[in-house]
Amino acid sequence: MLAVRERLPLWLRTRCGLERRSLVALTVVLVIAVGFAVQHFWAGRPQPVRAPELVRAAPPGPTAPARLAGPRVVVDVGGKVRDPGLQRLPAGSRVADALGAAGGVKPGTDLTGLNRARMLVDGEQIVVGVRPEGPGTVAGAGSVAGSPAGPVTGAGPSAGGAPGSPPLSLSSATAAQLDTLPGVGPVLAQRIVDHRAQQGGFRTVAQLREVTGIGDRRFATLKDLVRP
Repeated sequence: MLAVRERLPLWLRTRCGLERRSLVALTVVLVIAVGFAVQHFWAGRPQPVRAPELVRAAPPGPTAPARLAGPRVVVDVGGKVRDPGLQRLPAGSRVADALGAAGGVKPGTDLTGLNRARMLVDGEQIVVGVRPEGPGTVAGAGSVAGSPAGPVTGAGPSAGGAPGSPPLSLSSATAAQLDTLPGVGPVLAQRIVDHRAQQGGFRTVAQLREVTGIGDRRFATLKDLVRP
């Protein structure tokens, strides 16, 4: 205590006198002041600041749910494929896409007459390498259902109208081949070819009604002699 009293200014020693109680009180005040100063200095020191993390932008394009929600077609793929059954494909897919979704064609399968570039129609059936039997079917290496109504063989275009001949393909037949159909002359055959070019092919036989010059009576004559 003496050391502290000797370090005090003269005016303070005179004011406080030599009482021990005054020196103790003054010492406590000084300790509190020093502690407050240290705390204030510590709280005001500079703090490290972390830079904000960069957020990567999402890649352009639709998300997976959006892609899955797009229009789709369901086709039945059977015959000589590795994984026959129903296949769900994006709208605009072709026969080759359906064969790939079914695991591909088995080795040695004859695909003659099977148009793998044809666009799929929802609800159709594609039978590969099987010779179907029954009404409305014709034997062939590969058979393709041209419409949901039933299977039709995928044989290439040939002259139609003759008994026992396969149906004529509206999507690939030439004007000369169409001219062989009953009630169809060169002019009407060319109209069918022009309509096919404008519409991107025939997906169903019923679309033949859209051709100028084919009414109900003529369509009834032709519907069993042609396929999409």
